[in-house]
Amino acid sequence: MADILFVATKKCGVCDGDVNVTKVRSRLSMVKQDSDFCTYYKEVNPNYYVIFVCPHCGYAAQDTYFEETPTALNSIKDFLAGRTVNVNFSGQRSWEQAVATFKLAIFFAEMSSTQPSRLAGLYLKLAWLLREEGCPEELIALGKALEYYEQSFLREKMPIGNMTELTVEYLCGELLRRTGKLPEALTYLGKVVANPQAKNEKRVFDMAREAWREAREAQKLASEA
Repeated sequence: MADILFVATKKCGVCDGDVNVTKVRSRLSMVKQDSDFCTYYKEVNPNYYVIFVCPHCGYAAQDTYFEETPTALNSIKDFLAGRTVNVNFSGQRSWEQAVATFKLAIFFAEMSSTQPSRLAGLYLKLAWLLREEGCPEELIALGKALEYYEQSFLREKMPIGNMTELTVEYLCGELLRRTGKLPEALTYLGKVVANPQAKNEKRVFDMAREAWREAREAQKLASEA
């Protein structure tokens, strides 16, 4: 594990303190990937370490945004003022610690009224972690990810990160399918399959077609029952 993890120093966006964070080296061997892009690796789950937590003030955020000054900086400072912080998530993390860091990051992201796509990504990765242990709360996290991805359609310019509009549309359909909302899932997935631009994104097209087939079969079984 020592050759995979390494320590770097980052600046907290809230208190400006120096924070030693544990990061994962980029060269990992992928084992498989679920239909909602949850990826499994041979060596370590990198999502255990994508949330940085400041041991000085307690602020938590995804690695990409940790050094940014939150839009609700004063609200966060007021919330943290006078609180005794006793958190240390440096070094190798357990599953429980990884889940705790995501819940902290989501708390502060919602307080900051951050972009819906960022919150969607946090909830989606939290759902992936919960899936590892078969936690039923996974469906709640998937539902929240869906809610924020749908908001991102209305409020943000596409693409979102490395996801095209077609990919986000597919992901919404897949999350609807996974959370049992089959009619809505079929609508989303049907749009992806029928989109002429889908030919330019063959992998997404093939995944959408397979998800549409599975949703249709599930709906048929439900109606027969």
